[in-house]
Amino acid sequence: MKSLFSLILVLGIGLGAYAQEHVFVEAESFENKGGWVIDQQAFDVIYSSFIMAHGMGKPVADASTTVQFPKKGKYHMWVRTKDWAPFPQGPGAFKVLIDGQAVDKVFGIEGSDDWMWYYGGLVDVKTDKIQLALQDQSGFNGRCDAIHFTTDRKFTPPNDHKELLAFRKKMLGLKDGPEEAGTYDLVVVGGGMAGTCAAISASRMGLKVALIQNRPVLGGNNSSEIRVHLMGRIDQNHYPKLGRIVRELDNGDPGNGHPDGRLYGDARKLDVVKAEPNIDLFLNNHAYKVEMDGNKIVAVISRDIETNREYRFTSGLFADCTGDGTLGYLAGADYRMGRESRSDTGESLAPEKADDFTLGTSNLWASLEKEQPSGFPETPWAIQFSDEYHIDAHKADWQWETGFGNFNTIYEAEKIRDHNLRAIYGNWSYLKNHKNQKYANNELVWVAYIGGKRESRRLMGDHVLTQMDIQDGVMHPDGTVTATWTIDLHFPEERNAKYFPGQEFYAATKHIRVQPYTIPYRCLYSRNIENLFMAGRNISTTHVAFGSTRVMRTCGMMGEVVGYASYLCKKESCLPRQVYNDHLSEFMNLIEATTQF
Repeated sequence: MKSLFSLILVLGIGLGAYAQEHVFVEAESFENKGGWVIDQQAFDVIYSSFIMAHGMGKPVADASTTVQFPKKGKYHMWVRTKDWAPFPQGPGAFKVLIDGQAVDKVFGIEGSDDWMWYYGGLVDVKTDKIQLALQDQSGFNGRCDAIHFTTDRKFTPPNDHKELLAFRKKMLGLKDGPEEAGTYDLVVVGGGMAGTCAAISASRMGLKVALIQNRPVLGGNNSSEIRVHLMGRIDQNHYPKLGRIVRELDNGDPGNGHPDGRLYGDARKLDVVKAEPNIDLFLNNHAYKVEMDGNKIVAVISRDIETNREYRFTSGLFADCTGDGTLGYLAGADYRMGRESRSDTGESLAPEKADDFTLGTSNLWASLEKEQPSGFPETPWAIQFSDEYHIDAHKADWQWETGFGNFNTIYEAEKIRDHNLRAIYGNWSYLKNHKNQKYANNELVWVAYIGGKRESRRLMGDHVLTQMDIQDGVMHPDGTVTATWTIDLHFPEERNAKYFPGQEFYAATKHIRVQPYTIPYRCLYSRNIENLFMAGRNISTTHVAFGSTRVMRTCGMMGEVVGYASYLCKKESCLPRQVYNDHLSEFMNLIEATTQF
């Protein structure tokens, strides 16, 4: 019987030779995670999730699982990990335990910051079933992708990400393809505010909806995992009924990075979605592949980030609410990333030359004052601070941000998060050990290990919203969502850039105020993928206009609009562009007159 946690593959090595046994274990599928957490942020690079010991400086409880072996004997063990902060040696140390006994080697503290297989030596498997465990040594984000056992001393697991993907599928029994999840009227990929609102809106219009989210919670940046508060107003709409779903999901405003994650309303969002009979919710599923028929998406393939089971979703309509534009990118949608030039767009706020600069990613953190003093380890591997430059704070706000064109926010998401962690831990260690007694009783109680992204791909629609659309208040015939946020474009804070040039992690901004303006519906569907909607920060705008449209209440209203448009597509047997070309009056009347409550 195949286990969800490991699969045995027996390979023959030549005619008449003894068979070699291979046992492959995905770390994210451990039965008992202990204090380790699942991280999928690098999935689009390494095609896998991994587990991480996120203890904020205190070793976490062991992760463990039971592994079935084909027979007793000696096995060569390989462990896939990385030294995430090799400066010169990082803190991510962990040991592998077999039936309670640690192997000699310590993992996670050698090599480079690339994912690699490390040889763990020859281990003696004395029964056909063992207890395998990972023992954290530091609490500072040691991580493990997979463990492989083999009786073949000449065999090394493939390390190239694509080759390893094929190897994973073979070992996990996925070579026969994904399971059929069902056929839907609308498949929404991404469970942030935009995707959740899109799914609810379409569901309440009578559509059968699949909502696919790659984390265990809904809300995206507004979840307890990231803890960014909702911004943008919903009370100044030209179409006042837009925003009702956003309001229903809004759990209040605890600010950014509050130490009590319950205040961000994970349960509230989940309860609302689960109450919808027309929504099938697929949490912990990362969409990473599409099937196409010409310029139309036929199906989306996802993989469960814990069990590695794969699912196939079919539909005539899809909505990319991933933030990264992942679905559109996979389908070949036209997109932009970075800043357009002033000559390209005519925008006074655009740079003279186009570049790769994007707004960054934040990992927020918080401490709490306790009755007794507490310590914190020295962090020689982290960013180093001094009396001359440090950040005197007991918690983070939005300014703790890395990106700015120095890192690719999609393909270097793990590196960005790790850079943020080195800044957080290094600064806190300095405050606790080398400053004064101001924070002697403060304990670091929460650090986000999931990054809160601001900007990556923007999928191009039939209209590209610009600075002039916003500041001139252009009233487009298909203007739907009313946006109110400033043009809010971040850049490295001056002193941070002085002390850490090219490695900045602290931001500043200049708010350029705008009057309420409407976002055209044509910004909410792809110009070259015929059945693809988008809602959220990945809609069709310039970089400058994105600075205003990206906040979450505004993004949630975009999702509501996509739900209505999906309803019309089904009702009229048409595609998203035809809603604008052939059914605009009906569409605008629907948005103005819809009463769902």
